[in-house]
Amino acid sequence: MEAVQNIEGVRLPVLTPNIKGFEAAIAAGAKEIAVFASASEGFSKSNINCTIKESLARYSDVALAAKEKEIPVRGYVSCVVGCPVDGPVPPSNVAYVAKELYDMGCYEVSLGDTIGVGTPAFLIYPGTVVPMLEAAMSVVPVEKLAVHFHDTYGQSLSNILISLQMGVSVVDSSVAGLGGCPYAKGASGNVATEDVVYMLNGLGIKTGVDLTKVMAAGEFICKHLGRQSGSKAATALSKVTANASKL
Repeated sequence: MEAVQNIEGVRLPVLTPNIKGFEAAIAAGAKEIAVFASASEGFSKSNINCTIKESLARYSDVALAAKEKEIPVRGYVSCVVGCPVDGPVPPSNVAYVAKELYDMGCYEVSLGDTIGVGTPAFLIYPGTVVPMLEAAMSVVPVEKLAVHFHDTYGQSLSNILISLQMGVSVVDSSVAGLGGCPYAKGASGNVATEDVVYMLNGLGIKTGVDLTKVMAAGEFICKHLGRQSGSKAATALSKVTANASKL
């Protein structure tokens, strides 16, 4: 937190699982926080060692404390489509948790496909993402919703496209596709920022994000971690650039 205090033009929300975490985050200089609840009982118990209702009670205390200090709170719902413990997750579960987070004061609620099993709709086939989004949108204004897709099964971009068509305009992503979850074995990281930006550029949607700079950041962190980038766009564009430099 000390190292990033003076970075301007960026928001740095800190995940806080309870009031103790909130107090520690504020003491460290956090100016925004995030709380994360699960739409699956099994995942909630394995991830934060409490039931969904218990987690929401904790976050209600955190949200109240944040309001008193005028600290913005973002909410996350994990396992919105499927759970590594409980299997398929009913859309009604997602709607319930999303509404609770929104009602307690979260300025935005991000819907996370933690294990990346969501599938998009096609013609008369609704897939799994559309019913989930419809349920969440029935209780939380669409402009207050975001989507957060992990790319375990390569479905993220198609799911993001469907979400955009349904009116969602905020997408979480991760440089080079970094990430994962220790309680969801086999789950890959969040969808690569480079891939999302490349797709949105192709659609003519202005993001304000410089793809070249994102690729540079991805290359830097992947070298630091000693791993390959999880971004197909970054990998392909890097090869194109390398080949062009040889001409």
